[in-house]
Amino acid sequence: MALYRGMDVGTAKPPARQRGDVPHHLIDVIEPHEEFSLAQYVEAAHRCIDEITARGREVLFVGGTPLYLKGMLRGIFEGPPADWDLRDRLRQLGPETLHRKLAQVDPASADRLHPNDTRRLIRALEVYEKTGRPISELQQQFNRGRPADQCRVFVLDWPREELSERIDRRVKAMFAAGLVDEVRRLLARGEPLSRTAGQAVGYREVIDHLADKQDLAATIAEVQLHTRQLAKRQRTWFRSLSECSFIPMTDQISPTQVAQQIFSPG
Repeated sequence: MALYRGMDVGTAKPPARQRGDVPHHLIDVIEPHEEFSLAQYVEAAHRCIDEITARGREVLFVGGTPLYLKGMLRGIFEGPPADWDLRDRLRQLGPETLHRKLAQVDPASADRLHPNDTRRLIRALEVYEKTGRPISELQQQFNRGRPADQCRVFVLDWPREELSERIDRRVKAMFAAGLVDEVRRLLARGEPLSRTAGQAVGYREVIDHLADKQDLAATIAEVQLHTRQLAKRQRTWFRSLSECSFIPMTDQISPTQVAQQIFSPG
């Protein structure tokens, strides 16, 4: 979501000082009304990597979105372009029906996907509808990983209770930093947010709040809940990636100690 210009508070973009000290890439590259696919991201990221390595510098891929990490590590199956009318029709069926339909045409994907992972259930059904072949058959490369000891991929792994507390504090801090005003400015631009941007956690709840669907306190609580749910899904994703090594985290561990764990043999 840091790709989007103007979506700053809710995406926790690095502050200007930090971005001045260390060059950051693929931040503020598209407008909030534009779509940007995983395939476009991987292509853009590889252009950045080529430019950085040409300068003799090292590349760090940093973030919390495991789907994009997986695309960078393994390459992607692009598949047919999005059919938004089809997606809207499928979305109306609800997750239980979507999962049941997918189990009928692509049991391997149905076994792999959580029954409530609506977005990926819809994509799997869309691919089958458009190609006549299950996405599990077409995504062979995407589903093959390397052992963690052959990679340099590290997940900062917080205990669940501490992670929940950090999420709750962060959400409160984002609202205190002006998240509601940021969303109000985005909506005032005259062009609707893209489907991706408008569904970002934190933004979709504030959009509902500004439409008088719920009060501010309920909105903050909802963002906290949805962020905790997102973190749980992300953790499951990272656990499924064989390339990842996990670094246990607590509030007592300093960044220097984390770095030492990463660089220590074994």
